[in-house]
Amino acid sequence: MQGVWFRDSTRREAERLGITGYAKNLPDGDVEVLAAGSAADLAELAIWLREGPPLAKVIEVLEKSGEQAALESLEQSGFEVG
Repeated sequence: MQGVWFRDSTRREAERLGITGYAKNLPDGDVEVLAAGSAADLAELAIWLREGPPLAKVIEVLEKSGEQAALESLEQSGFEVG
């Protein structure tokens, strides 16, 4: 979903939860979010992502666990929008 401040809203929500990672637009118009944090905080972000910001129309959220090494590198880099 593009044009509704989804990525920046995701960044703000992630920072509120203490989650690191990124949100970026994909060529097909989807948004990819990679996040690292506690299980409870990630679960809360996943709930938020299903709704998104006020103008968003979220159709589907796909979740999968990432590789630990990739997630550990995110833990020190904040949350970025790409």
